[in-house]
Amino acid sequence: MRIFADSATDLPKSFYEENDVTLFPLRVLIGDDEYDDIVTIDSKEVYKAIREGKQPKTSQVSPELFLEKWKELAASKEDGIYIAFSSQLSGTYDTAVMIKDQVKETNPGMNLVIIDSRCASLGYGLLVKEAVRLRAAGEDVRTIERKIRAMAAHMEHLFTVEDLDYMARGGRVSKTSAFIGGLLNIKPLLHVEGGRLVPIEKQRGRKKVLRRMIELMEQRGDRLSEQTVAISHADDEAIANELKALIEEKFHPKEIEIHMIGSVIGAHTGPGTVSIFFLNKLNE
Repeated sequence: MRIFADSATDLPKSFYEENDVTLFPLRVLIGDDEYDDIVTIDSKEVYKAIREGKQPKTSQVSPELFLEKWKELAASKEDGIYIAFSSQLSGTYDTAVMIKDQVKETNPGMNLVIIDSRCASLGYGLLVKEAVRLRAAGEDVRTIERKIRAMAAHMEHLFTVEDLDYMARGGRVSKTSAFIGGLLNIKPLLHVEGGRLVPIEKQRGRKKVLRRMIELMEQRGDRLSEQTVAISHADDEAIANELKALIEEKFHPKEIEIHMIGSVIGAHTGPGTVSIFFLNKLNE
């Protein structure tokens, strides 16, 4: 069975190589130069460009790459499962489905499941890691599909950004809101709802917003001591470790993973963003 995922998982390139997962890189444009996320650009380069005043742009996975890989899958007669970045944040899922339908016209026996994760960053990455674990355990593609869809429905995402100016540059908030927020040291708290990034509330100061994230985690999480919790950060390892210490002290999770937010999401949220991912209901 083949597993496919795109670079918005925010898992490192080594994960794909070591676990036989086919990577679909989203694309990053800085000035006139276009890059394949993870493959030809590192997220640190994107954060450096943002700090220098540039505004990177992003685009979905190349349709030609989907066509190539779906044809290969059809010829191999293997089962395939592609867990995709939220359709509410990228057109990648819709393109993958369109190309699948096209290939299936001449390869009706192709068995490919495409899942709209409605997740982002390591919330999405945890789903892909679980699919790899289930494949190794010998589960078939339909069982993996069912379990991943259930897990995705219960994945919590909590984000805060360091500087609203970065989001204002990308049109995510107004310049006036960013200016006032900067004066008052306002830190927005966001989550993912229906696959979209949605504001929950605002806190004044970094310490308060981190404490509030822990409070919400306690309210929403299910048996956190039995979970793998993930933290992603936008080139700010110190804040990720601070959040890790708070989570360990309060919940004692089975494991905490920390990875850097990749180029695609980081291009829109800017350096200093930090996020946590956990389940509000464990699979039985």
